[in-house]
Amino acid sequence: MNNASDNLRGAVFMMLSMAGYVINDTLMKLVSGDIALAQGVFLRGLAASALLGAFAAYKGQLLHRASGPEMKIILWRAFAEIAATYCYLTALFNMPLASITAIMQSLPLAVTLAGSLFLRHKVGWRRYLAILAGFSGVLIIIRPGGEGFNAFALWGLAAVGFVTLRDIMAARLHVRTPSIFAALFTAVGVTLAAGVAAIFEPWQPVSAGSFALLTFAALFILVGYVTSISAMRYGEIAFVSPFRYTVMIWALLIGIFIFGDYPDGWTMLGIAIVIGTGIFTFYREQRQK
Repeated sequence: MNNASDNLRGAVFMMLSMAGYVINDTLMKLVSGDIALAQGVFLRGLAASALLGAFAAYKGQLLHRASGPEMKIILWRAFAEIAATYCYLTALFNMPLASITAIMQSLPLAVTLAGSLFLRHKVGWRRYLAILAGFSGVLIIIRPGGEGFNAFALWGLAAVGFVTLRDIMAARLHVRTPSIFAALFTAVGVTLAAGVAAIFEPWQPVSAGSFALLTFAALFILVGYVTSISAMRYGEIAFVSPFRYTVMIWALLIGIFIFGDYPDGWTMLGIAIVIGTGIFTFYREQRQK
């Protein structure tokens, strides 16, 4: 049983994790006007893979001999991450930061639904209603057919689908498979895929400023990864997980003060519904456990 001090430390780590992820997104969005998507992902991936490889070597988990079925799961997970990265960054580069971040907050609902359908997780009627309400909140945010509809929001929804597939594959990994090895394999896969895609795009000269932004993006995405692990190690899941939604505070503030994006009332309502149903779904899951 974790004490109050450990829970507080876990909550701080979770908030730092969310800040790391949002700052990474912000840096990638800032550099999107100077270089193509695949080029940006490739350069960020080189730095991220090197840093993650060094961390894996430090932990003694750089190499792992996986069985055939296990390797198949790892490959599917890598494919899902590659597709999710492309879809998410396509949406991020073309719509407000807060909006795409809010759409991604429907991920816990999508994972819960997928777990019920494909992993035979028990889900009660309350959580099914919460999932339905949460996806209704997403529709309020994107408002298909409305005057402010941004078609790139559909790329965000596709990213949710691929991340859900990634998490389902992760749930099927054997307990002996090191998490860092799977993450490194995926990071290298994303980098290689972006490198191949970059061949078919005009390669833009990378200024010192853009290179610095990409390097810091790689650093902050690793900060998000490492601190999210620390959050779960120190704090109780039931206490720490709701702090995941502080990502919306960071996204709203950065969107307003850096990009000048002011969400309207409907968007704020949709964000509130998605976050509220996500917290309720997690609460019900903990009660069932």
